[in-house]
Amino acid sequence: MNNRLYGNLIFELSRQGRKGYSLPKNDFGGHSVKELPAAMRRTVDAEMPECDELTVVRHYTNLSGNNFGVNNGFYPLGSCTMKYNPIINEEVAAMREFSSLHPLQPAETCQGALEVYYGLQEMLCSLTGMSEFTLNPFAGAHGELTGLMVISSYHRSRGDMKRTKVLIPDSAHGTNPASAAVCGLDVVEVKSLEDGTVDVEDLKTKLDDTIAAMMMTNPNTLGLYEKHAHEIAALVHEHGGLMYYDGANLNPMLGVARPGDMGFDVMHINLHKTFSTPHGGGGPGDGPIGVREGLEKFLPTPRVILKEDGSLAVKTATPECLKGECDADDTSLGSIGAFFGNFAVILRAFTYILTIGKENMKMVGPLATLNANYIKENLKDVYELPIPGVCKHEFVFNGLKDKSTGVTTMDVAKRLLDYGYHAPTIYFPLLFHESMMIEPTENESKETIDSFISVMRKIAEEAKETPEIVKSAPRNTPIGRVDDVLAAKHPIITYKQLKNEQ
Repeated sequence: MNNRLYGNLIFELSRQGRKGYSLPKNDFGGHSVKELPAAMRRTVDAEMPECDELTVVRHYTNLSGNNFGVNNGFYPLGSCTMKYNPIINEEVAAMREFSSLHPLQPAETCQGALEVYYGLQEMLCSLTGMSEFTLNPFAGAHGELTGLMVISSYHRSRGDMKRTKVLIPDSAHGTNPASAAVCGLDVVEVKSLEDGTVDVEDLKTKLDDTIAAMMMTNPNTLGLYEKHAHEIAALVHEHGGLMYYDGANLNPMLGVARPGDMGFDVMHINLHKTFSTPHGGGGPGDGPIGVREGLEKFLPTPRVILKEDGSLAVKTATPECLKGECDADDTSLGSIGAFFGNFAVILRAFTYILTIGKENMKMVGPLATLNANYIKENLKDVYELPIPGVCKHEFVFNGLKDKSTGVTTMDVAKRLLDYGYHAPTIYFPLLFHESMMIEPTENESKETIDSFISVMRKIAEEAKETPEIVKSAPRNTPIGRVDDVLAAKHPIITYKQLKNEQ
């Protein structure tokens, strides 16, 4: 491919006077044309690229080829569960019967869509041990915030206003403390032991009657199972707090263990991760939250409910509740987003669960765990494994084992691009200086994983014999290594800015 042509911006391909479109004539007569007010009209023409249709089609077709996704190749992005999205999911989501619905239709005209909502809520309850779910949140972090709002509402309903603190392990995802802060709660950090799990003794020193909740991911961000989860839940409950489960790492638990059985009271699920729906490029997403029995009345609305006659209906908060004047039986948060969440993602997740079936769901977690441990054991002689032992769905290396080469985790990640692999998550978690978090998911074949292992070993060998090749990577991508600090601090985000700087 001629990168001189297809690697350019569309503005750089522009030539004055070229067009790739034609607008129809105005057939409604001059009387139908309304002039915009002067204050709303441009004083100069918008700077738009002028290209013929063939140039535009070639430009964006070739540009799209530079995108990398699970459909292109292996995507071992730790903490993100970049799972393959089966084609059947897309077929169902594209069905006219679903895609042509309008969210303001009366409930009696869209019982099929409501059945999808209600059915998915019931399936998620069964898989997690929760009593009820809402599908309304639009992302995992949105689910976290909503879940913490449920917890705050619970404490306020009991008149327990002093509970303003949330306990969060130092290994947690960054969204945990961020969500707590947005919810107006104070974050208290809990230390980890050398084996990467929560330090129960440190936790005990921070428990009192001001604790609203403890947020945990299990397995945690290091891919390790929190073996003291039941003890931790008992301690927090003993002091009147609730347990929040961050569902980011739910994948290895599918079919094996349920957060509700571990003692968690509230949780969120990343439908766009654990249940296969695509989430590259910043969306789409959906972060349903589930609650144990007794907390259902605090969930946001609207909610899909089953009526006595077997039909499905939409429950909304009363005007009094939305004003903060709820009676004892109407304590909903009200609306936390438009309508019922991201219906397209919900459809895909619903299809994924039905396709796998109850009899096969129990294989998801064990296969994800098997794949991760297989990679770890085959690379730990050349990459530093700070915490040995069996992991779950992901694990963390601390860079190359041989530090004398001067090759960093960033260098390894860049070199992987030359071999056609997406890099794993790097420099997270913050517990290690050269963190490299790898998660293969259960979908990948042994052949794919063996190929990845081979490339990782080759890079380790290059780091010893020809380190400059690794340090200067990538070499085979449309754009070479960029100055990450400069790009972050002084991004060039418009063509006009680029033209002026040149």
